[in-house]
Amino acid sequence: MTSSWMLVAGALFALMGVFAKLLAPYFSGSELSFYRSLVAFLVIGAFVLFKRQSVATPHWRGHIWRGVTGTISLIGYFYAMTKLPLATAITLNYTSPIFLTILSTILLKEKFRSSLVAAIALGFVGVALLLRPVFESEQSYAGSIGLASGFFAACAYVNVKKLGEAGEPEWRVVFYFAVIGSIGSAIFQALTAHSFHPITLSNAAPILGLGLAATVAQLAMTRAYHSGNTLVVGAFAYSTVIFAALAGIVFFDEFLPPIAWLGMVIIVVSGAMAKQIASRADKKLASVATEDV
Repeated sequence: MTSSWMLVAGALFALMGVFAKLLAPYFSGSELSFYRSLVAFLVIGAFVLFKRQSVATPHWRGHIWRGVTGTISLIGYFYAMTKLPLATAITLNYTSPIFLTILSTILLKEKFRSSLVAAIALGFVGVALLLRPVFESEQSYAGSIGLASGFFAACAYVNVKKLGEAGEPEWRVVFYFAVIGSIGSAIFQALTAHSFHPITLSNAAPILGLGLAATVAQLAMTRAYHSGNTLVVGAFAYSTVIFAALAGIVFFDEFLPPIAWLGMVIIVVSGAMAKQIASRADKKLASVATEDV
């Protein structure tokens, strides 16, 4: 049952995407990233004050790297969502397990096994099929940004894993990400646009919805990974793609061509393969560590 929290997170992440698309005419990707991070900071900050938790940490370098890479990913993620069909943008961001597998292999200095090469190659075949209709509609720049958001998300996940291994609680990781995300997004907006667009009565509610959906989704995802079966949770994570595709059809009349659907399916399969390979590698390392002890 605990793994099912990932389905809740998937639906809420898709809802966050709906709010982002609704806000696209009013705000840039960096502004959406700022408001999403700001709401998370206020929610987690209230929790810290209520529980009288300490935010002091000796792992500030890890939080900075996680925050910077995560913020870059988030800005690119929201930019892609404002320019591309919702399901396309979210699927591109969900290439992160493929990049994560590559980064983990390089960092751990493991050999590229045939299964790993197959997962990576299959994933990028899926990307090519998914982006083909995007290239034809002259939206290749947004597609490239969406793909880059997947890479930087993988970089952020590497740092999250390291922080977890160092004993940092989940709420502190989320808290510092919210702080750095708010500051980083504001700086990016100031450097690229010099000012923020005004908040009005018509867009205030979607902004709040965006932030709350993202924050609750992140908490649900954290609970799923904390207490559920890792492989089951990893599989359920791709429910966001399905929810996003349905939301795009219902709210924005976004009907993707068959080749794009094929690309999405291939990316999901390759991502699942990459996660299984990573899981087996983790078990192997744990076994070696136990034998050394």
